[in-house]
Amino acid sequence: MKTYLAIDIGASSGRHIVGRRDNGTITTEEVYRFPNGVKEENGHLIWDVEELFRHVKEGIAAAFGKYPGIESLAIDTWGVDYVLLNGDRELFPCYAYRDSRTEKAIPLVHEKIPFEQLYARTGTQFQPFNTIYQFYDELLSGRLKKATDFLMLPEYLSWKLTGVKAHEFTNATTTGLMGADGEYDREILKKLGFPRKLFGGIVRPGTALGSLLPAVAEEVGGNCSVVLCASHDTASAVEGIPIEGDEPYISSGTWSLLGVKVPSVISDEKSRKANYSNEGGVGYVRYQKNIMGQWVVNRLRDELCPGKPFGEITEEARKSSFREFVDVNDPVFLAPKSMKEAFDSWFEKGSGPKTEQDYFNCAYLSLAMGYMTAIQELEENLGKKFTKLYIVGGGAKNGYLNELTAEACRLEVVALPIEATAIGNLKIQMER
Repeated sequence: MKTYLAIDIGASSGRHIVGRRDNGTITTEEVYRFPNGVKEENGHLIWDVEELFRHVKEGIAAAFGKYPGIESLAIDTWGVDYVLLNGDRELFPCYAYRDSRTEKAIPLVHEKIPFEQLYARTGTQFQPFNTIYQFYDELLSGRLKKATDFLMLPEYLSWKLTGVKAHEFTNATTTGLMGADGEYDREILKKLGFPRKLFGGIVRPGTALGSLLPAVAEEVGGNCSVVLCASHDTASAVEGIPIEGDEPYISSGTWSLLGVKVPSVISDEKSRKANYSNEGGVGYVRYQKNIMGQWVVNRLRDELCPGKPFGEITEEARKSSFREFVDVNDPVFLAPKSMKEAFDSWFEKGSGPKTEQDYFNCAYLSLAMGYMTAIQELEENLGKKFTKLYIVGGGAKNGYLNELTAEACRLEVVALPIEATAIGNLKIQMER
């Protein structure tokens, strides 16, 4: 039985998951887990990608220690973020998407290309951290002039393993720089003054990069092929969901990615106004919206009850009689110094949550209402009614949030507490 390795890295943790296909079913086993998170450096939020790569190698070594005959491995991470390169040398730091450095860049980009035109060309929803705005900040700072290449994070880590540079399709669709034809949009690059040499050809999921470099193979105790899966983690997650028909999904983690599979890009005015995005899938487009997820809950836990199990938190939230909610997609909740104070600021003095349970109940209600609004927009934009909603990721394990979501959206919620991202990653390796 052939064995494969999925390396799934999220904003708060990473996992190495070994998979096999047994009688048509993919079985998984976690062999390594490590923490991740943004760090502050010189007033900016950054990713320690050298530490990430160290964990990637340690996890591969753990996998080879248990399964010496691994056929291939593939890496997926969140989208948007990247590493600039000058030849084979990194231009650090690697900024994190939550850093505020794009605030000045956004209006300057839109002066050169109004967002309406950007959306018509790319179908990418507006997010202040989109790669296009990060790149313009790099242009303003002069760093972009020093670069000969850039690689999105999964492709960067794959390059460190193999020495091969590539731009993978699903991750390229998160940049705001890729046209509907599946290549980087030359008109956008020209108008913004981005060096064309940085933007190579885009390859599809399933592309093999090659074997591990000899020094890496020696360090990890084995060798195998390195493959590009759908390297944007949500793309792999959607590939791992056993969806029946054309019903919507939520990939529920730090963010909630809500959408549906469609055959081609939809970049009409309704979609732009509702801020729906068109991101790459494996033979389809993910028409989806990036909305708030477990971030608000995680931050509240950090402040109010560090380390308390989420099972206890949700059961206590059920007992709260506080039934008000906030718009969790308001910018005030994006990266506040205090999430508790962000919730407090939403309500008139004395009318907001009072107990720990109230804050969490408010957060869960607010997430469910955010899902409801996005589903209503999705139905209106596509002119159809849905009957089911598939939920995967960490949020699928939260029975209370699933109940609130079913009640708010008036849909049957199919919660699948499976390793959807790893399964999608593995599936692409197995079927290429």
